Amino acid sequence: MNDQDTAAGVPANLRPVTDALPAPLRADTAVLLQQLAEAAGDTAFLEAVEPGELARVLGASRFVGQWCVRRPSELARLLAGDDLGRPMRPGELHRRVERAVGAPDGADTLKRALREVRNRELVRIAWRDLARGAPLEETLEELSALAEACIAVALDVVEADLRRRWGTPRGADGEAQRLVVLGMGKLGGRELNFSSDIDLVFAFPEAGQTDGPRRVDNEAFFTRVAQHLIQALADVTAEGFVYRVDTRLRPFGESGPMALNFGAMEHYYESHGREWERYAFVKARVVAGDRAAGEQLLETLRPFVYRRYIDYGVIESLREMKALIAREVRRKGLEDDIKLGRGGIREVEFIGQVFQLIRGGHERDLQERGILPVLDRLDDRGLLAPHMAAHLRDGYRFLRRVENRLQAVADRQTHQLPADPVERARLAFAMGYREWATLAAELDAHRQRIQEQFDQVFASPQTAQEEEAGGARDLELLWAGGLAEAEGREVLQRAGMQDVVRALAALDGLRASAAFRTLSETGRARLARLVPLLIGAAGATASPDVCLERLLQVIEAIARRSTYLALLAENPMALSQLARLCAASPWITAFVARHPVLLDELLDPRTLYAPPERAGLENELAAVLRRSGDLEEQMDGLRRFQQASMLRVAAADITGNVPVMHVSDFLTEIAEVVLAGALELAWTQLVERYGEPGCVEDGAWRAARFAIAGYGKLGGLELGYGSDLDLVFLHDSGGAQQVTRGERSVDNAVFFARLAQRIIHLLSTVTPAGVAYEVDTRLRPSGRSGLLVTTLSGFETYQREEAWTWEHQALVRARVVAGAAPLADGFAAVRRRILGSPRDAEALRREVGEMRSRMRANLDRSDDSRFDLKQGRGGIADIEFVVQYAVLLHAAACPAVLDFTDNIRILERFAEHALLPEADCRLLADAYRTYRKRIHELSLQEAPALVADDEFRDYREAVSGLWQRVIGA
Repeated sequence: MNDQDTAAGVPANLRPVTDALPAPLRADTAVLLQQLAEAAGDTAFLEAVEPGELARVLGASRFVGQWCVRRPSELARLLAGDDLGRPMRPGELHRRVERAVGAPDGADTLKRALREVRNRELVRIAWRDLARGAPLEETLEELSALAEACIAVALDVVEADLRRRWGTPRGADGEAQRLVVLGMGKLGGRELNFSSDIDLVFAFPEAGQTDGPRRVDNEAFFTRVAQHLIQALADVTAEGFVYRVDTRLRPFGESGPMALNFGAMEHYYESHGREWERYAFVKARVVAGDRAAGEQLLETLRPFVYRRYIDYGVIESLREMKALIAREVRRKGLEDDIKLGRGGIREVEFIGQVFQLIRGGHERDLQERGILPVLDRLDDRGLLAPHMAAHLRDGYRFLRRVENRLQAVADRQTHQLPADPVERARLAFAMGYREWATLAAELDAHRQRIQEQFDQVFASPQTAQEEEAGGARDLELLWAGGLAEAEGREVLQRAGMQDVVRALAALDGLRASAAFRTLSETGRARLARLVPLLIGAAGATASPDVCLERLLQVIEAIARRSTYLALLAENPMALSQLARLCAASPWITAFVARHPVLLDELLDPRTLYAPPERAGLENELAAVLRRSGDLEEQMDGLRRFQQASMLRVAAADITGNVPVMHVSDFLTEIAEVVLAGALELAWTQLVERYGEPGCVEDGAWRAARFAIAGYGKLGGLELGYGSDLDLVFLHDSGGAQQVTRGERSVDNAVFFARLAQRIIHLLSTVTPAGVAYEVDTRLRPSGRSGLLVTTLSGFETYQREEAWTWEHQALVRARVVAGAAPLADGFAAVRRRILGSPRDAEALRREVGEMRSRMRANLDRSDDSRFDLKQGRGGIADIEFVVQYAVLLHAAACPAVLDFTDNIRILERFAEHALLPEADCRLLADAYRTYRKRIHELSLQEAPALVADDEFRDYREAVSGLWQRVIGA
């Protein structure tokens, strides 16, 4: 049939429609136009529609065309209104379905109304998608909202009808109950496609009975509700169906009860829940019924879905699940299935959801239901490379558009690319391509990129390594005990071990450990895969035997949480970085063993060896706390942030990426950021409870402020690994009405004392993540017997009238490290006034010398063969005392020495103002840096701050000589 024959029966005013179509689609569309003209009688109302738009809709979707033929008057109303020019507003679809259903007089009336409104709205959504360029996300959202509305309205009708028969179901407390309907899969993610099944799970709050004259158990009642609801949606009538309903995701699958109470559901997932069910519940959402109760149920099940730890074991499970799908695809010949085939929609979802299941337990912003927002978050957090995230987003959007347009053809659930030339032309036209070959090439390109990204995430590193290294099998046999001792030694030697006896002993030690004996079958299997990789990684380091021992120390500590074994086995980069760090530092080894969550930091060497500056730290902690939920999660978040930040500093330190002075700067900034975070958390909690503290001065109310002063290494910007924090808490409340402004008002003094206690609790309490910092508050006025929090004015009075000289020495290195800026300025002014007071030189020299002598007598661990870098004669403490003595002696005449709190810059001030000879200042600074560098090195080796007696003899003698000249005691 030629084009002239095709158009013969088409009204003249509609022939431009067929002319706008590709040749293969003209015959079908011409028939539709003829039928439409016969059904409508007058097609003048179609003249207002641009012919190309009508062609795009009718040429792409026989379903829409047939609806138009059956409902020409409704088509006219649709074209005359504004529904095609805008998306539906929130709740609008629900109201439309409610109006369409009304008060049905039976199941048949309900079914007919639901199908009519469903078909009408599908036509509207398809028209906007095909002809008006509606964004994909908008189309998916409206398809999901339509399904949700149909479910919810149908449930209301069904439940009300069954209540009239059997009464209202009630729990033990007599409260009325409703069914909870959970939407799973794409419905839960608000990503429903055009002709999708809907996956539903039904639940109800608790066991009980209905209160009607014919009582039934709640389970029986809600089972009938669910069955009637499914019939209302899924039965095929003359008008078709609303949605095919799949309930196989419920507990125990097809053999399980249709509806379970919450307690039974919780027990099922605790006792029987499988990995694929965790995957399914990522998208679970309450779509109908008792929404508040449903949200409580999902919150109860959250720990099942999202582990509280980083769960790399899920990769293995999802890899196995994908392998099953791939076998089914091959068996059924579904290679052209854009959902399940290679590079398909499911692979994008697997990539996003594996990260969710790995990390979602402690990164709550990943607990998203929609895949596109998840990809955005993974991109923002650097968990996916930007180009990778872009490929996945673009590919997903393209495939979902293809999926919708495949299904819009005949309202049929299909994901298979067509083989028929006409249907290929139809799909190409619907996607905006002139020919199939162009669309196919674009499809292949997207699927290839998705497949490449999928392989990067899910490909097994063990397989690749076994192919590259023939020795991997021998190492597996060695661990399994399948080699004689002589063979084992030979295998270890080939793997790079130097002392093979020591290496064999280390492996035997792990095999004999309690951690290994109590491993689950899964844990043993993961360890069996990991041990050969561990040996290989250790063999590549400069100290293979030491490295292997330390790696096995980490493994023994983390083995009971076998997900960490999976992390290392799945990520060769993380394993190689762990080997590098363990070979360099037993401190890092022990640190990671105590805090295995840090293994996650090893995945990206770009960030591992580059600790962020202050602004980066602040942004990172803010993001951590923003993602945290309750107080426990916030406390763990503080600790994980502090530990991860310290690991980065240590990694940069041992590799020489940062000089020693910057190491202390980084460690100090980490502590300050953590303190600021703890203060913000504590302040928010107490203000919510008691209101904001304030006072009245000069007849006006003002806010009372709070600050934290850091002393010692924190105040002097010289923190080391594992340093405590010496803190003094201050506030500036004064005048009258010193109370908080909340309903539960308390005195400001009480508020600030509780604030300080809460900060100490947030930092020092042991949680599953350990502690952030130990806090020492003994430097506050009057020490342990003094108030925990002091007013700034009270602090100044104490320092002027009661403080000992050693407390003024401590004040030299004090500064506000967190809190209100005006109070920080006030503290700095008080410090300058106290330290700038004139002093008796002889009395000062005597008191400083006596204090140092007492410290040395109690703390110096030097002996005939070793020198104590901190407390030994001529060591760090002597330098600090000289600096503090000189500050107290000269500050009255030269206030510039009070500008800084760290020893190096104070010494620079001494030289600038000739308070000490420049050569002496340079000597003290060089010795100080050298000692501190050595202490950092020893800390990372978990060694005490003791060196050979002759290691720094020149510095020691020079510092001791200077001490005698300056202080002379």
